[in-house]
Amino acid sequence: MKTGTCESKVRGGSIPYLFFCCFASALGGLLFGYDLFVISGAKDLIVAHFSLSTLMEGWFVSSAMVGAMLGCLLAGMASDRFGRKRVLLIASFFLLLCSIGCGLAWSSASLIFFRWIGGVGVGIASMVCPLYISEISPARLRGRMVTLFQLAICVGIVMAIVINTGLLSWHDKIKGGTAEGLAGMMVAKDVWRSMLGMESVPAIFFFVMCVIIPESPRWLAANGRNREAQEVLGKINGPEAAAAELADIDAAVAQETGSLAELFRPGLRRPLFMALFLAVISEFSGITTIWNFGPEIIRGQGIQLTNEMSGMVVIASSLSLFTIVAVWLMDYAGRRRLLFWGNLGCFISLIVLGWLLGNPGSSSAMKVAAAATFVACFAFSMGPIKWVFMSEVFPTRISGRAVAICSLAVWTADAILNQLFPLLRDSLGKEATFYVFAAILIPQFYFVWKIMPETKGRSLEEIEKSWLKH
Repeated sequence: MKTGTCESKVRGGSIPYLFFCCFASALGGLLFGYDLFVISGAKDLIVAHFSLSTLMEGWFVSSAMVGAMLGCLLAGMASDRFGRKRVLLIASFFLLLCSIGCGLAWSSASLIFFRWIGGVGVGIASMVCPLYISEISPARLRGRMVTLFQLAICVGIVMAIVINTGLLSWHDKIKGGTAEGLAGMMVAKDVWRSMLGMESVPAIFFFVMCVIIPESPRWLAANGRNREAQEVLGKINGPEAAAAELADIDAAVAQETGSLAELFRPGLRRPLFMALFLAVISEFSGITTIWNFGPEIIRGQGIQLTNEMSGMVVIASSLSLFTIVAVWLMDYAGRRRLLFWGNLGCFISLIVLGWLLGNPGSSSAMKVAAAATFVACFAFSMGPIKWVFMSEVFPTRISGRAVAICSLAVWTADAILNQLFPLLRDSLGKEATFYVFAAILIPQFYFVWKIMPETKGRSLEEIEKSWLKH
């Protein structure tokens, strides 16, 4: 009877409030996605404008990832000390500064600097957004709610595609004409400026939404602010369920030291290893090379930049569609099952894509289809699961710093991969590079089969207790 009462209260009005809070935090993912993909449409224009070498091309693309590494480190300590909400506000400010600075950049050095600033903001958002969503969501919905972060990344990617394609079409119509003022500078002359500058619109929206949302109830409880924590939990689960959940949180927090050394205690070393493994393997699969170098890969088919973006629309559409599938299945099928089948699909599609890139007679449609299949399999497995898993397996007092370490691993892998890709492309060839990406996925089959536990439907406190039993 008690369960039914709490369930009705959740259905009676708390789900919209929960969704609003999760949606607001997930907007950080939208900026993540936009910032990630906008470069694929602007990169070649920027390389030509500033005459960047191969080494500087890699540094330009990876500079945001390096900034994200610092952002993760800062956000981990700051979010545990000052709260998740305040740190999200800082992230939105950094992203706004990046978009304005990149749009007005006067040199390659200034452009890379503002890209680095934006990377700091993305790093903060990538760490705090899924953590906040995980801490505010009930166990039965947590997987789906955290997957909203990955879905928002997809929306940001699609937004970047639409904006890039529209701006390129506008640029083609007015270039060489008499356009002056802002349109002349931002579109007719240097269209890449408007591509990067448009990020300011969602950045402002993200800032406003972060002002409105409440603080994480688990962070509030861990810092002795139980009345505020129960108020937030009550709006989501109803007062009875909120009281029971708060009691569980207090009991779990009482056993935590709050020291980072706690992560290396027997038991807690296991989730740290697992989360780091998922973070690194997912990025070394080559996913970000599809976004940052995708048009270049498609260019082997002999089409123009504007049409290349159309090919990327197909790839991004598959990402969005199958991320929606992940939202639906995450708390139904479970993390392990989705990861196994997604890993298998990614492995096969990378092999096929490598073969197609090495075969001059391959059709454009087949290459786009192979890339879209890889992205689709990633979208319902490795993409969201790494964020879900790292946000739900660590003790509350140190979860910010623990997730920061795992997010740092994501961005470190991204920075290394995007810095090395132009060199691998030129030395090994595109086809061999994608074979390497496929080989990297092989250990993950054993990981899912023998090591990774299932966490669906379990409260954060229950998951924490399971580690301590070891």
